[in-house]
Parts: sequence; structure tokens; C-alpha cells
Amino acid sequence: MDNELTPQQVADLHGQEKIQLIDVRRPDEHDAGRIELTELPTQQQSIDPDKPVVFYCRSGSRSAMATDAFRGAGYDAHNMTGGLLEWQAAGLPLDPEDGYVAD
Repeated sequence: MDNELTPQQVADLHGQEKIQLIDVRRPDEHDAGRIELTELPTQQQSIDPDKPVVFYCRSGSRSAMATDAFRGAGYDAHNMTGGLLEWQAAGLPLDPEDGYVAD
């Protein structure tokens, strides 16, 4: 799996439960709209080191930093290119249904 994944690749892998999806945005951004998650780990210890992890943010910059940090710690970490802006542009669903990408 590449270090950078497109939103469609992330949607497919998430739908197959092959990845952990981590939102690295601020709480107000998360509340505005997000990718539907079953669990949102908030501490490194709660992230399964044996399962690939994909980080996302609004545009992909903060998640790229988190990806680099977790890769450095030995995780199979990936960044969703373009963040939620690209996710929404690709017509992929946000949670809640009327969610939006916060500024």
C-alpha cells in the first residue's frame, strides 16, 4: 500500500475494514462533518499496530505529519491525499448526511 492514498482508495479499504481511519482535525472541524467511523482512537496506544492506519484532515497537511510520525514509530501509516476536501469533491459520503468540510 502506498504512503499516499486517494479518497476512493480509502473509502474502499474502509468499507472492507482493512484500515483504521484516524481524524486529526480539531473537534469543531470533526463536528461539522466526518467520514463515518465506528471508533475514533485518540491515543497512540489505542491504535492497533498490526493493522494499517490512514490519517486524514481537511486538506492532507496535518495528516501527512501524523503519517510521518507514526511511520517513524513503526506503524503501517498512510495519508489520505487532499483530505476531506478531496473526499467531498469525489462525492463520497460525510457523517452526518448534511455534514460539510469546516474552514
